[in-house]
Amino acid sequence: QVQLVEYGGGLVQAGGSLRLSCAASGRTSTIYAMGWFRQAPGKEREFGAAITWSGGTTYYADSVKGRFTISRDNAANTVYLQMNNLKPEDTAAYYCAVDRNPFGNSRRTYEYDIWGQGTQVTVSS
Repeated sequence: QVQLVEYGGGLVQAGGSLRLSCAASGRTSTIYAMGWFRQAPGKEREFGAAITWSGGTTYYADSVKGRFTISRDNAANTVYLQMNNLKPEDTAAYYCAVDRNPFGNSRRTYEYDIWGQGTQVTVSS
């Protein structure tokens, strides 16, 4: 099994930046891709960004494209989400997750079966 621990949430003003980190441990050889999702109060969890573990192919939701950058450090088993030009509507709990299916769609929530505990990001206006 893979375990995930997230770091880096907090409170930031609109226009500011934050970087989230997610460290994976355990059977990391089973990881096909890792993703970042977010969930605001009263809303469904939504896809933000994903990156394939070996090739580094990236995917972004339209809502974050051009502002967020996902990257990974395979040696450290860590994935990052650099978030720039943050907006109040980015306020949510952010979760990293593992996709172990190389034949699926890494933009879809249902492809991910291992989740971190979440970290809160709050953007003030």
